[in-house]
Amino acid sequence: MAYTVPALNEPLGQTSRSDTWWLVPSLMAVSFIGFVIYAAWASFQPVEFAAWGAYRSPFYSPDLSKYIPGFSWSPALLVVWLPAGFRLTCYYGRKAYFRSVLLSPPACAVGKGKGGYRGESTLPWILNNVHRYFLYLVLVLVAFHWIHLIEAFHFEDGCHMGIGTIVVCADTILLSLYALGCHSLRHIVGGNVDCWSCASA
Repeated sequence: MAYTVPALNEPLGQTSRSDTWWLVPSLMAVSFIGFVIYAAWASFQPVEFAAWGAYRSPFYSPDLSKYIPGFSWSPALLVVWLPAGFRLTCYYGRKAYFRSVLLSPPACAVGKGKGGYRGESTLPWILNNVHRYFLYLVLVLVAFHWIHLIEAFHFEDGCHMGIGTIVVCADTILLSLYALGCHSLRHIVGGNVDCWSCASA
């Protein structure tokens, strides 16, 4: 015989855990807020900050002045919303900001107080369902990152690599792995399958 146990609405932060459960959400919140401040600052920097030698900042990729004559805006203002939207709507990103910023819940087995979460069927949470469309756009940015990686080997005095090339290489590989590891890729390569266990073999 099965019993249904009602969920308890414990006060925010109440727990019987004795570990430092608050440390990871706190560090995540500080990192998240710090990155938002840095991204805003970097987006409004002059175009001179976009590149140095053969290296291009990821915030200024792609260099739209190469493709649009007379384009003088910072590329960061036009593209920074793509990776931001992709990360804010991904499952890992949701877990990170729900726990660290919204404290809903702050951690496993920790009270979250009274909450009115009703799933992702109402605004603003229904917007998380646009994640797959952000993925499609981010894949275009990933392609530009690979182009910039190739360019990072070409200097005025020939083809070689420096510390910056290694950094650009690591950034490109990690971004590619992050984007290509996304569950939403199944909508491209899986034939629009939303439920793997429901699909016929």
